[in-house]
Amino acid sequence: GKVVVHELPAGRVSGRIVETEAYPPGDPAGHHFRGPTPRIRSMYLAPGHVYVFFNYGVHFMLNVVSERPEIAAAILIRALEPLEGIEIMQGHRKTTKLLDLTRGPGRLAQALEIDRRHDGVDLCADEKLWLGAIDHPVGRIGKSVRIGITRAAEKPLRFFERGNPFVSGPKRFLALSPKRPKSRRAA
Repeated sequence: GKVVVHELPAGRVSGRIVETEAYPPGDPAGHHFRGPTPRIRSMYLAPGHVYVFFNYGVHFMLNVVSERPEIAAAILIRALEPLEGIEIMQGHRKTTKLLDLTRGPGRLAQALEIDRRHDGVDLCADEKLWLGAIDHPVGRIGKSVRIGITRAAEKPLRFFERGNPFVSGPKRFLALSPKRPKSRRAA
C-alpha cells in the first residue's frame, strides 16, 4: 500500500505498491546468498535503501533493503498501481495501455525511470526517489510462490493485493495462495 514516488525533470511519477517478493537473509534465491560483491553492496545498507539490479541484460529491477546494516536482504517491488504522471510513464514505456505501465518489475522501473544510478538511494531521506503513504484502502493480501526463479522456488514469499488488475505474472500463481483453515466454534 505504500507509494513509490520519483521526481523527474518532466514531472512526478508515482504508483501504489500492489505486489512484492521477499528475499530474506540466507535465501538461496537471493543475490546475497554467496556473500558480498561490489554489485550488491547496497543490499548491506540500512532498511529503506534501494538495491537496483539489471536482469537478463534487459530490465532494471527496484528492490528495497529490508534488514539491518550488514545483513543482506531485500524486497523486490513487482508491481505498482499507477497514480501520478501517467502520461510521462506512457512515454517511457512507449504504450498507452494503463495495465502495461507498471505491471511487472522491469516495466515499473522503466515507467518510473529507475536504473543503476539509483542503487543505494535512501528512500526515507532522498528528495527525488522516495516512499510515501496514501490514504487508500488496501485489499486482501494474497501469498504465493515467487515468479521466475529456480532456487527455493517453492517458498511462498510473493505478496500481492488480491483482485488488483496491476498484479503481474501468470494467473495460475494467484491461485496458489494458501487457504486459511476454517475456524472452529468453541463448544
